[in-house]
Parts: sequence; C-alpha cells; structure tokens
Amino acid sequence: MSYKSDSSNPLEHTSKIKGELSNLTEHMREDIKKIDDPAAKALLEVSAEVLAGLQKAFTDFEKKNEKAWQN
Repeated sequence: MSYKSDSSNPLEHTSKIKGELSNLTEHMREDIKKIDDPAAKALLEVSAEVLAGLQKAFTDFEKKNEKAWQN
C-alpha cells in the first residue's frame, strides 16, 4: 500500500511505514504456512525477522529509546 503525505511531521511518516512493514511481515509469515519448500520458508522467515527489526528501529525512533534518536 502506498501513501502520500506532504507533512513535515516525521512521526506521521514513521507510523505509516511501520504499518506497511507490519503488513508485509504478517504476509510473509502467512505464506510460510502455505508452502513446502524449506529454502523458501527460510527465506521468508529471515525476511520477516529483518522487517521486525526495522519495525523496532522505527518504534525506538518514535519513543527516542536509543541515544542516536535523541536530540
């Protein structure tokens, strides 16, 4: 899903992107249940884990949990 916003508020953008990452992660995990190929399952699981890590980074940014995100 694509969205367009002219907002300068970074939290508006991070929230939307996190939602898209979450949807894609869920999609991958659902597809894992549908396929038999072990290599494809591994690819989807690793990819889902990477996206989950990105979601955490976006959350940390929003909450200023990491020193790098603090002004």
